[in-house]
Amino acid sequence: MTDLTQSPTDPDFVQKPYPFYAAARARGDIHVWTNYGKPCAFSHAAVSALLKDRRFGREVPAEMAQPAPAHLLPFDALERTSMLSLEPPSHTRLRGLVLRAFTSRRIAAMAPEITQMSQALVETFPAGEFDLIPAYCNRIPVLVICRLLGVPEDMADQLLAWSNAMVAMYQARRDRAVEDAAATASTEFTAFMQGYVDERRARPADDLITQLIQAEEAGEKLSTAELIGTCILLLNAGHEATVHTMGNAVKLFLERGLPAQALSPDHIETTVEEVLRYDPPLHMFSRYAYEDVEAFGHSFKRGDEVGLLLASANRDPSVWEDPETFDPTRPIKTNTSLGAGLHFCVGAPLARLELQIALPILFARHPGLRLTEPPRYANVYHFHGLERLMVRTG
Repeated sequence: MTDLTQSPTDPDFVQKPYPFYAAARARGDIHVWTNYGKPCAFSHAAVSALLKDRRFGREVPAEMAQPAPAHLLPFDALERTSMLSLEPPSHTRLRGLVLRAFTSRRIAAMAPEITQMSQALVETFPAGEFDLIPAYCNRIPVLVICRLLGVPEDMADQLLAWSNAMVAMYQARRDRAVEDAAATASTEFTAFMQGYVDERRARPADDLITQLIQAEEAGEKLSTAELIGTCILLLNAGHEATVHTMGNAVKLFLERGLPAQALSPDHIETTVEEVLRYDPPLHMFSRYAYEDVEAFGHSFKRGDEVGLLLASANRDPSVWEDPETFDPTRPIKTNTSLGAGLHFCVGAPLARLELQIALPILFARHPGLRLTEPPRYANVYHFHGLERLMVRTG
């Protein structure tokens, strides 16, 4: 194991992080990334194993947890109710309740709505040059979540603004201004959701908020704070990953060309999985050691944090032949883009469904879609998505 230095906000790294990952993998499974001051796993074997190893988890060990500073209390209050930051038994109870409302049947039933939504949006593109991210990639996932939760669609732009402000807390560019914006967004988002939850308690409807209110496991319901935190997590996590993946997919297709059959019903699943493998929306996910552990040549102490480089694992040549090549015909193998183990993304089936529907509709309606400027990735690491995607339809 060696020490590696690479600024995650360096412009060259933001645009091309994969050479750094390849160099790290060639030197071993785990290295200390000095800019983060923590060990990070780069190989597929290490990332996959540590995602599933119950000696590691998302929740900071209790004796090492630090109180949030005063200016971050609204954000911290939501974090403490988030499935993403909890471990059993709290995580087990919350995830079980959510899965009883967020069922595969309910997700599959969204297909006609996603189709109609996508078809409507591709008819509204402006003439001339425009940014496809807000015009299409952003709209579909946020509108889907609005419909699932039962939130008015005219709130979509405000929900996006709150979500973007909060998600920035996980980015390497985080500073006091980002923290203040996240706290404000947390306060406003919580107040909005509180009003909506109160309304649904009084007047139930056919939506996810009502189902979460009614969901029970072992006689225990979600508290109001947990319900609000869960709804906000579903929006933030579900929206962020799908937007970045859709933008990255369109970029790949337009830069490299795409076989016509790649977007056909028989091949779209394989194509979407290859996009997720090749250019995933989230590059790092962290865990804490819950005991002293020896793994992949590194000695972890209880409380040590380890970064899991999902995107590096996805290009490990020990797993994929010619992994630096984007190949939509590549046979599907399990990638790490949406996590694994206890914290595997609960919204993964919905994200895949949105991508499998929206991408073919976009290119069927606008086969002449083309780039008007080279796409650039935004300074949002650990996430990986575009600043904008400037295109013309013909």
